[in-house]
Amino acid sequence: MTRRGLLFLLNLGLLGEALAAEQRSAATATNSKQAYSWNKPTPRANLREMSTDRPDATESPFTVDAGRVQLELDFGSHARDEQEGVRTREWEAAAFNLRFGLTTQTEVGVFFTPYRRVTEKSGPAPGESHSGPGDVTLRGKWNLVGNDGGPMAWGLMADVKLPTASRTLGNRKWEGALTLPVAFELAAGWGGGAMTSVGLTYTGARRHEVVWTNTVTFARELTERVGGFLEVTSSAGDGRHVATFNVGLTARLNPDTQLDAGVNFGISQSAADQLFFTGLSRRF
Repeated sequence: MTRRGLLFLLNLGLLGEALAAEQRSAATATNSKQAYSWNKPTPRANLREMSTDRPDATESPFTVDAGRVQLELDFGSHARDEQEGVRTREWEAAAFNLRFGLTTQTEVGVFFTPYRRVTEKSGPAPGESHSGPGDVTLRGKWNLVGNDGGPMAWGLMADVKLPTASRTLGNRKWEGALTLPVAFELAAGWGGGAMTSVGLTYTGARRHEVVWTNTVTFARELTERVGGFLEVTSSAGDGRHVATFNVGLTARLNPDTQLDAGVNFGISQSAADQLFFTGLSRRF
């Protein structure tokens, strides 16, 4: 073997040992917090850095610390779309995800949209509008690797949608999904995340269809408090392919509070043309 080959193997071995040591350190940190639970909250000194499931569409594999609550809220969002001469406008206000840590590696959550308004207009005729509360979704999340540090983390999520919205705003059917989220470190201060999800969605033809959703996101801190992200999403299975390109900014006010804003651009015909949003995440 050449000298160059020996040096390559040596460097590869050192890199592998460094990654393994970092993973062992993260596992030790997680094990030291096993005594905390939903009724014995994790002390502030032991909290991991706050990680949110917003503003991008890619969910994180990290859970809320045991006994802690995290609110992730849309102040408001607005979507615009035009297909086959039909213009659609959609507003949502105060949609939220309320997360609660059960154990060091497990959390539950609930999603709800208190107010949603959808307006459709075709030609010069007056448009048709419907408004009211949306559906409720219940979630369980389990972190399997990397909750307290390490070069990579992954987990598992299960969602169940309860058909609480009216027929004019929802399909009045139960739906569900299983999701595998992954997060990983990259060079030059970048971080990445990806998600693959298999959902069971009602199509309106008296049957449910399997929908496969995949996303990938890249994020970087721009300043000490401000960060940005780029993301691509893809969903197929219950009709035409839906794909978006998403960009946004986050602003960390303190270790427990983060503001965000962004826009999603439709890159397939069946996706909404634009969706604008702004929101807040707060840990208690």
